[in-house]
This record gives sequence, C-alpha cells and structure tokens, in this order.
Amino acid sequence: MIGKCNKQQLLLVTVAIILLFSYFHFFHTCPKQSLFSLISSSPSPSSGPCTCPSGSVLLKDHVPKDQYEELVKRRAKEHQQHLARTTSVLSSLLFAEPNSPLRYPIQGFTVRPLTTTLIPGLRLKAGQSESYKVSLTVSKGFLTVKNSPEGVTIKGDGEMSLVVECSSLVTLNNLLATVSYTSTVYHIHTGDLAIFQFENHEAVFPISIKQPKLPVLYDIGTEISSHVTITTKIFLRYQKLEVLLSSIRRFYSNITVIIADDSDDPQKITREHIQHYIMPPAQGWFAGRNLAVSQVITKYFLWVDDDFVFTEETKIEKLVEIMEKVPELDVLGGSVEGNQFYFSLDYQEGDEMEGGCLSRKSKETFHQLPGHPHCSLASGVVNFFLARTDVVQKVGFDPKLQRVGHSEFFMDGMGSLMVASCSHVSIGHQPHTSNMDTARYDSFRNPEDSEKEFKLRLHFFKNHLKCVHYG
Repeated sequence: MIGKCNKQQLLLVTVAIILLFSYFHFFHTCPKQSLFSLISSSPSPSSGPCTCPSGSVLLKDHVPKDQYEELVKRRAKEHQQHLARTTSVLSSLLFAEPNSPLRYPIQGFTVRPLTTTLIPGLRLKAGQSESYKVSLTVSKGFLTVKNSPEGVTIKGDGEMSLVVECSSLVTLNNLLATVSYTSTVYHIHTGDLAIFQFENHEAVFPISIKQPKLPVLYDIGTEISSHVTITTKIFLRYQKLEVLLSSIRRFYSNITVIIADDSDDPQKITREHIQHYIMPPAQGWFAGRNLAVSQVITKYFLWVDDDFVFTEETKIEKLVEIMEKVPELDVLGGSVEGNQFYFSLDYQEGDEMEGGCLSRKSKETFHQLPGHPHCSLASGVVNFFLARTDVVQKVGFDPKLQRVGHSEFFMDGMGSLMVASCSHVSIGHQPHTSNMDTARYDSFRNPEDSEKEFKLRLHFFKNHLKCVHYG
C-alpha cells in the first residue's frame, strides 16, 4: 500500500514539473508581442448594427430612391469627418497587466501642445538585480531627461523612444522622476499613448494634449434682471404677445424681453426693456430662437412661447436658485398650467453604414435631481425653460426646421446639455381665441407633409440615423 502511494505522489510531482516548465517556456521564450500592437490592431469595441424598436420610422424609406445612393455617399464622408473631429487615440481600450512593477500615471496627465511637461509618477519597483533597464516610447512628441548621472546609460534623449539602463534602482528612479514629454503636434484636443517597458512587463498610459480654455464668467449682480433675459418668438399673434408682456411686467418690471418677429407685416413694439428684432417673413421657429438667444447677454435666458402668461407660480428665482446650486445643469424646464412635458432619449450609435437608432420616450426621466425632490433629470423638456446662455448658443437651433421642431434641439444637444424638469415652477397658457391673425397663424402653424418628410431626411443625413422611434 505504501509503495502504491509513493508511485502516485511521484506521478503528481512529475506532472506538476511538466506544467511549470510549459508555463515558463510559453511566457519567456515565445516571441514577445506588444500590448500596444494588440490593442491597435484589434477593432474598436462596437455593438454592430443597432436594432430599431417596433414602430420605429425607418428613415431611408423617406429618402427619394433616385437620390439615395448619392446621399449615402455624402453622409458617409461627413460622418468620417465627424469621427476625425471627435475621436482620438485616447479612445483606445487599455488594459492593466496584473502585478506590474511599473508605476505610471493612469489618468489626469495633460500637457499643452508644443510644451515640455514633466511626466509624474514614473517609477520601477523590482527585486535585487545587477542591472535595470527600462524604456519609454511615444508617437506625437519626444522625451527628455533633466540630468545624466554617472553609471547610467541613456539612449534616445530628445527622441520618441527613451532607453535607460542603470545598476542602481535608486538612481534609476531618481532619473525617471526627471523625464519630460514635449508634444510636437499642435492640436487643441488630442492625445498620445506612452509605452513603458521593463523586461517582460509593459504598460500603456494616456497623455492628453489640450489647449486650455479661457473661462467665460458672468457677473450676475444681485437682481433677477441681471441674471435672466426672457426670450420669445412671434408670428402674427400680437394680441397674445400683449397679454404675455403685460403679465411679465406684473411680476418683473425691468427684466429685459427679447422678441424675434418674422411676421409678414410686423407691428412696432416700443415698450421699455423690450428688444424687438424684425426678421424676413416666415423664417420659422428655430431661426427665431437663434436670433433671440444670440442677443442675450445675461448668464441665463428664459424661453417662453408668445401665448404663455405669467402667474403667481411663475417664479424665475426658483429656477435660477437650482441652476446656481447645481452648476452642471444647462437646461431646467418647468410646467405649463401645472402639466409637465419631458422625455428621455436612448441612442445607439450602430454601424458606419446604416447609422444609429434613436428612441424618444415621453414622460420618462432618469432619476431625481439630488437634493431637489421637485426635479428630475431628463433629455428634453417643455417650451418653458431656463437655460445657460453660452452652452445653448453653442448647440444652437437648426434653422432648417421651420414648423416641425422642438425635440430636435434636445437631440442635437444630446451629450452636451444636462437637462432637468421641475414641477414646482409653472406658467399659464392663454385660451385659444379666434380672429383674423390667429386664423392666418394656424394656417402657417400646421406643417405640411412635405415638411415632415424633410425633417426625417434631415435626421437620416445630419444625425446619421437609421431610425427614430417616438414613444
């Protein structure tokens, strides 16, 4: 029995030795493959074509067949230029190898273009050895060391690849603490990947190359009129506008109101603290919004429709208070007659050929705005909203959309606008009245089928979408 056990133990030991030998042979004698080359050669993570929910509008079906092929070519070219502007090497997926003796910055290392910057945190942690050799390689700049002590071999000082060899670990680490990176590419927002190597260990870390931005600050003063400008757009309905302006002056006597007017026979509005801008006739809602918002000089503007009416519940101060407490917010919607309209957007990028899938889900928010139980984060809100002027000016309102657009502003602002909807600030809505101006207005207001088709074709090309689902 004892001899049988000894034979089994001997067999197990032999198997273990064979496995260990195979492990070391594979990892130490096989040709070494760069982690960076593995990442660069592998395709970027992609979910592939997106799936359109049931009931979606397939946008290609709304493109004339005789124009489709040429339109798709132009769209593909524009999309490639968009990707070139919005992606960089910093989008590459990087992995950290376990138990690496290399220390390096994994986040937050930012340099200015064409400027020399010390690389923080470079260090080697290794056991006792007769010699230590590390290398550092970049592709959009060059590397330099501050000094060259005795006993240290340095190759590539002032080049893209730097190799340092030394018999003292302390001396090596002291020298690594003086390594600087200088970008040789002028770009306001790009990046580089640095490869840091020691023996069979390799690490890749990002270098962000960015031109710093000047802050744009607003001296908002102490009065609401220095915080907020009210903006609106009018077409024909001057009686409605008079009611709106009278209601504003009832609560805010000196706040500036900017009016964009594309009526075909504009009337003169000469009230105090009113800026009235006349446009060519029937330019449309978004063109008017662009004009009005372009003239705002306060930190915030409040958008209202011309048939709204201020009430005791229209407390602009409450919206400003939230925006000041949560500076990440860009747009804060209220309610109209106590009713909120808000929605969330779900976007899948899809593939380059077909485009993405967008789903709008009405009456759906993401979650409550922390610290504000009356407000929830969303993607879009009603036409009564307070907004941060500089951010909205950058997103803009597409003037191609004349009578069919509201959600489209928030679609264009997706990823740029932080939006919330609040229930505790409300504005009234004037009752519908019948007269010559409102009848003419209604004839313009209701879009024709051709305009709806145009909007869908715009989504197909401009937003690179395969489908849109309105829920």
